[in-house]
Amino acid sequence: MPDRLDDFDERPFTFEGRTRQVFWKGEGPAVIVMAEIPGITPRVAAFARRVAELGCTVALPSLFGRPGRDPGVGYALRSLVPACVSREFQAFALAPSSTPISRWLRALATAAHVTCGGPGVGAVGMCFTGGFALAMMVDECLVAPVLSQPSLPLRVSRRARGALGLDETGLAAVRARAAAGTQVLGLRFTCDRLVPAERFARLRSELGDAFIGVEIDSCPGNPWGIPRTAHSVLTEHLVDEPGHPTREALEQVLAFLRRRLVDPLDAPPAS
Repeated sequence: MPDRLDDFDERPFTFEGRTRQVFWKGEGPAVIVMAEIPGITPRVAAFARRVAELGCTVALPSLFGRPGRDPGVGYALRSLVPACVSREFQAFALAPSSTPISRWLRALATAAHVTCGGPGVGAVGMCFTGGFALAMMVDECLVAPVLSQPSLPLRVSRRARGALGLDETGLAAVRARAAAGTQVLGLRFTCDRLVPAERFARLRSELGDAFIGVEIDSCPGNPWGIPRTAHSVLTEHLVDEPGHPTREALEQVLAFLRRRLVDPLDAPPAS
């Protein structure tokens, strides 16, 4: 069933002349939840509600697709193709951190922090938007970045397998933030061809202990019967049963956001 999102407050946000609708829910420090292709599906909305239940304000921007619509192969392709060729996303670029969409998301995070207060802002990116949470970390208000199956830049060469979507200036800023105590949480299925193992290896190399990598076994014969094609850790391929590794990954994400934003005993305040 489509999700009408009636329990969210829909408001536009404009930056650099580009206006998008944003769905808001909850109270407390802000978390920007960026949907995967094809858009804000019922499972993406369900994840956003769980974040709001932590005591956070969720901002769920509509970046592509029709908000609330059920996913499907044809619908996904109709959302994917325009996004891939869009100058806003630059899906094939090795360092798209300064693209219009990245700047728009950073502006949204800054505005949300001013409105919602707290120690900073969280960001959860998924698939196509996964790496945007890392790019947003160049701003000090972003204190809780979560990269769920970060798929950009799309793998078109050996070099792209380990690319993080940041130019040297952005990468240096992210390294400095990590060295100062900002942790980064990443999630992937081990056999997900859209999220090469080299990408997580590069994150570990660049960020050291500040990178928390969660890799869920999806190889043939895994004890949970997770298909080799599994991709969406927090949404479409989540098995919401106690003890299942995807449920444990979800709980780890929620605990990470709670620790950094709601009960930030060890998290440094954003300036």
